[in-house]
Amino acid sequence: MDGSSLKTKKSSGASKITNENKLNVQLPIGYKPSTDEEFMNPKQIEYFRQKLLRWRAELLDDANQTIANLSTENLHRPDQMDRAQIESNAALDLRTRDRERKLLQKIDSAMRRIDDGSYGYCDDTGEPISLSRLEARPIASLSLHAQELHERMERVHRDD
Repeated sequence: MDGSSLKTKKSSGASKITNENKLNVQLPIGYKPSTDEEFMNPKQIEYFRQKLLRWRAELLDDANQTIANLSTENLHRPDQMDRAQIESNAALDLRTRDRERKLLQKIDSAMRRIDDGSYGYCDDTGEPISLSRLEARPIASLSLHAQELHERMERVHRDD
């Protein structure tokens, strides 16, 4: 199958999935996507949508907790070691939140891919991303093979 027919197949299947996904899909309790099902059927899409929303909410809760902790920390401790430890912990928390901010952007991008019907398909090849990869990394936009190739190319160009 050539690349143009793959993209056409992906696009036509994606629009069908998007239209079906607009229905209110109820997931059975304990539902897990299976390779026995049609790839990116409405249940799978809803499963990953909920997984991404839960992850996003958790990250936002952590960020709000960090803000609350930083605003209540008492930096006016008489002991310099206590103050240094508090400042070090605050810097670590802020670096962690910055990484999580970038992760939130990737989650939002994955949610947009769900909305436009391209979620679950590799951005480079148009091939389905394995369910096990999506389960482990629901923000994945590249298949494992494409990701490995991308990382290899990054290393080659970084060494220049």
